[in-house]
Amino acid sequence: MTYLFAQPYDISANGFYFESFEDYQAKAAKAVNHYGERVEEFEIQFIDGEDIDCELAKAYGINQANLKSYFSAVDELDEDEKKTVILAVGECGYDIERVLGHISGVDLDIYYVSSMRELAEQFVEEGLFGEIPERLQYYLDYDAIARDLSVDYTETVIAGETLIYRCA
Repeated sequence: MTYLFAQPYDISANGFYFESFEDYQAKAAKAVNHYGERVEEFEIQFIDGEDIDCELAKAYGINQANLKSYFSAVDELDEDEKKTVILAVGECGYDIERVLGHISGVDLDIYYVSSMRELAEQFVEEGLFGEIPERLQYYLDYDAIARDLSVDYTETVIAGETLIYRCA
């Protein structure tokens, strides 16, 4: 379950915790300051939940305007789709609505490897550099290939998992 907190910008009002958009709407409608005036603006803070949903909240830049969309994404997207959204929006500069409208159309390469060297080994094994005889593979400088790959590829950690990606 994802828990968020709505912190009023009005310093004479109290905030509240909520678990869904409907919960937020109900509590926000009742929020008043010490003078009995309705509170209209809140800062939305991620408090507790899955690590991937916390990263998604950062990429979203959650606020009152996109809160409903955020909860929909938490509920409807699988973990790989969430990673795509996090990288596309948070790292590659895509517009969140464009990404959510067509996740499969995002031009982003994600590799589930733990280091650039491992990515270099994978590329050699897949034949990206052409057919290399097995007896010569022992002489390849994978660290040099990894350094070259780091020009176009970036290493990041999302929810405790190391990923390497390339924005196209």
